[in-house]
Amino acid sequence: MGKKKSSTPSEQHLLLPQHPSRSDAQATPIVDTHTHLISTFSTYRSKYKEGKFATVYDFVREVYKDHGVEAIVDVYCEAPVQKQWRELADSALSEDDRKLKWGGLDYWFVMGVHPHEAKEYNDDVERDILEAMAHPRCVGWGEMGLDYHYDNSPREIQQEVFIRQLQHAVRLGKPLTIHTREAEEDTERILKQYVPKDHRIHIHCYTDSPEWAARMLEHFPNLYIGITGVITYATNLNTSAVIRQMAAAAQTPLRILLETDAPYMTPSNIYNTLKDVKGRLPLSHSAMIPWTAEWVADVANESAGDGARWDTDKVMQEGRENAKKMYGV
Repeated sequence: MGKKKSSTPSEQHLLLPQHPSRSDAQATPIVDTHTHLISTFSTYRSKYKEGKFATVYDFVREVYKDHGVEAIVDVYCEAPVQKQWRELADSALSEDDRKLKWGGLDYWFVMGVHPHEAKEYNDDVERDILEAMAHPRCVGWGEMGLDYHYDNSPREIQQEVFIRQLQHAVRLGKPLTIHTREAEEDTERILKQYVPKDHRIHIHCYTDSPEWAARMLEHFPNLYIGITGVITYATNLNTSAVIRQMAAAAQTPLRILLETDAPYMTPSNIYNTLKDVKGRLPLSHSAMIPWTAEWVADVANESAGDGARWDTDKVMQEGRENAKKMYGV
């Protein structure tokens, strides 16, 4: 029997061309406000066993090169806490190390426990997270929240662990990275009860209703809606509806953060540019954000008033400014 041919595109396709609207990648830098770097690199190594990038640093330097990726917020949300966080965070402390190891990228991270793993949360896990919160490259607590779609942990435990993490994060003044799926009522109740109105909140990878987004944006003036490549998927209409809602209200800047959730959520419109790719890329990464921004711009223009024209560049500028406001990066 012959060896089955892989349907995974060759790794050269991970080295993206410039987005068609970005002649100068440095003009509007990319800030990926939510990426899982260790998972992304692990996916890369599993899909490309003979791959040329031996370390996370090699991968970042080469795959992001010339794409204007200025900063990333790396997310640790497992229990127990992954111990690699310290090596990566320490390697970004000095400007020399950031140039040498990261290709000049500004590396930041957040840490929390995902609702899927709430049942694994305990005092030891909490102690590890609190230790990470003191690191100079740590810019928030998360992702944490409620997920009633999968119910991988019992809902009561999800809520208890969510509240416990929120209380610590608020006490420390740390921005919040929130995961919520099909849990609007409980997420809203808990956030409004335990989080001050002016606290910084990132509702990551938004897929819930536009009505809920409107309520949360109105109540929390420093809350931002996280937009991933999922906005480009035919199965998800809610995220585009939220953008239309913001644009129709002439909301400038759009209160959004651009993110990948890498290695997940590859923007579907990227294949308009990668016409020679056979099959689907096995992972997303931070250099894909312009394609998400392009989709946001097109959707915003559907309901924006006269003169309020959006394009990829303008959306990326808004995302860049909002990343500064949200995470200080």
